[in-house]
Formats: sequence, C-alpha cells, structure tokens
Amino acid sequence: MEVTGSIKVINPEQQVSPSFKKRELVVTTEDQYPQHILIEFTQGNTDLLNDYNVGDSVRVSINLRGREWVNPQGETRYFNSIQGWRIERVGGEVSGASASSMPSTPVPSSLEGEDDLPF
Repeated sequence: MEVTGSIKVINPEQQVSPSFKKRELVVTTEDQYPQHILIEFTQGNTDLLNDYNVGDSVRVSINLRGREWVNPQGETRYFNSIQGWRIERVGGEVSGASASSMPSTPVPSSLEGEDDLPF
C-alpha cells in the first residue's frame, strides 16, 4: 500500500528500548478532505527520513499492522499502526528498498518510425 502527500511533520528518532528505535512522519494527503497520516519507521528504516524536509511531496510504501492486547481486567483491545518501509519524492529519487532502473538509451532520430522487422 502507498500514501501520497506532503510531509507535515518529521519527528526525531526515539530510542524506545535498548533494542528498539522508531521515527514518526506525518503525511498530509491531497484528497478532497486531506488526512494527516502518522507513519512509523522503525529500526534501520529510521535513517530513510534523513534526506527529507517538511513540505516535500512524497510517496510512502506502508504496511498496516494490527495487534490484540488483553488488559488486566480481561478486556480485549485492538491497536493498529502504519509502518513505513520505503519513501520517495514524487517524481524523484527512491530511499529504502531499491527500485531497479534501466538506463535509458535515446533512440537516434534516424531510426525513429522505421520498422526493421522482416514481415
């Protein structure tokens, strides 16, 4: 899944425990009714946000996460989170899972429109 919009907030990295860190990003969508979507980047993915600034237009690849928790009174609660794993500028470069790109080779103008197929 993806979320596209402009960056509203980039929070500093938080060291939640000795073995877990996260960084939060808020993206404002460009829908008729804009939404402010909080996206968490965890562990090594926190560094993906280093090259981005408030106001940048981005596309963020996300996973929806859900978990169940039973409180001490025996009541079951459910929680959702949105976890980012890749971010790219709209019309720009990619950070995170690499996107393969083929080098573009321009077609010489003398070959445009010619068909060299034998049939």
